Amino acid sequence: MIGLLNRLQDSLDAFRAIDFLAPLALRLYLVPVMWMAGTNKLGDMDSVIAWFGNPEWGLGLPMPAVMAWAAALTEAGGAVLLAIGLATRWIAIPLMVTMVVAAVTVHWQNGWAAIAETPESAERLAAANSLLQEHGNFGWLTGSGEFAILNNGIEFAATYFIMLLTLFFIGAGRFLSVDYWIAERFRDR
Repeated sequence: MIGLLNRLQDSLDAFRAIDFLAPLALRLYLVPVMWMAGTNKLGDMDSVIAWFGNPEWGLGLPMPAVMAWAAALTEAGGAVLLAIGLATRWIAIPLMVTMVVAAVTVHWQNGWAAIAETPESAERLAAANSLLQEHGNFGWLTGSGEFAILNNGIEFAATYFIMLLTLFFIGAGRFLSVDYWIAERFRDR
C-alpha cells in the first residue's frame, strides 16, 4: 500500500516541471484587475482625490492627493510589472497594502460578499428586472448575462490580497518572467 501511495505521489511530483504556470496564472489574472483599477483612477484624479478625502460622502483619508496618486500609480504600474514578471515580489507589497486599505475603508462595512444574495437584494433585483422589461431593451441589456446587485463586500479585495501574498512568497515563476531571467544571469545560487 505504501508503495502504491509513493508511486501516486511521484506522479503528482512530475507536475513540478510545469509549476511555473501557477504564478503565471496568478499574475495574468491580476493584470487586468489592477490595470482597470489604476487607470480608472488616473482618468479622473480630481474626483478620486475628492472621494479619498471627503469624510461625509467619501473615505475621509488623510493626505487624499498623496493616497489617491499612490493607489492609482501602484495599481497601474503594478499591472505592467506583473504582466512581464518584473519586481513581482516587490510590487506585491504595495499592492497588498492597497488591498488592505480598500478592504478596510471601502468594503468592510458591507461584510464579506461582493455580490449580494440576500432577500432584500433579491427583491431589488426583481424590481429592477421588472422595470427594465417594461421600460427598457431588456434583451439587449441582458444579452451578455444577468443583472446582479453589488454588495461591495471585502470578498474581491481579500481574494486579490491572497493572490498577491502568494506571489510575494513564491515570486513570478520560472521561464516566463523577467525576474527569473535576471536571477539566472545575475544572482549567485
